[in-house]
Amino acid sequence: MISNLQVISGTYRGRKLLLPDGARPTQNMARGAIFNMLLEIVPQNTKITVWDAFAGSGALGIEMLSRYPNAAVVFTDVSENSVKCIQKNVVGVPVNRVSVVRVDSLNSVSKYGANADIVFVDPPYANPELGTEFVAKLAETVRSGTIVVQEIEKNVAYLPDETKWDVIRDRSYGRARFLILRRNNNK
Repeated sequence: MISNLQVISGTYRGRKLLLPDGARPTQNMARGAIFNMLLEIVPQNTKITVWDAFAGSGALGIEMLSRYPNAAVVFTDVSENSVKCIQKNVVGVPVNRVSVVRVDSLNSVSKYGANADIVFVDPPYANPELGTEFVAKLAETVRSGTIVVQEIEKNVAYLPDETKWDVIRDRSYGRARFLILRRNNNK
């Protein structure tokens, strides 16, 4: 589906992004704010592996590819429609920087989480438990220092396990709340 969603900044700035049916994308303004916060935490020239779990349109991962020239992104989604949409949205991005996989993200934590430096977690708002369960499972897999950007609905009362995650930022934009977490040294 054609949308007003586009890449905000970087190499692919202005690229229009398609949306899979039923998607609730992170809006342009909120995405811009997230990446401004990330720039304070992760330098732009850092070589990083990113996992865009529950990817939908792939907007978060594509923004990362656009802004971070040394980033490689794995996009995962359970929906065939979403996977096809992401594949269209990443046309022209060097293949060594992109992997698009149709898989259940929750059941793939050990496979993709272990190598990720940054993980985007944006499951459907209709199932907030999915994201909280995912982050709890992720804590058992990722390395110390791994960054997680979690989007949840603003009215959901939630904080991750403080013994495993440090909350770097907690901001709301419209109906969305974004937590930027860092896996701490506690095992």
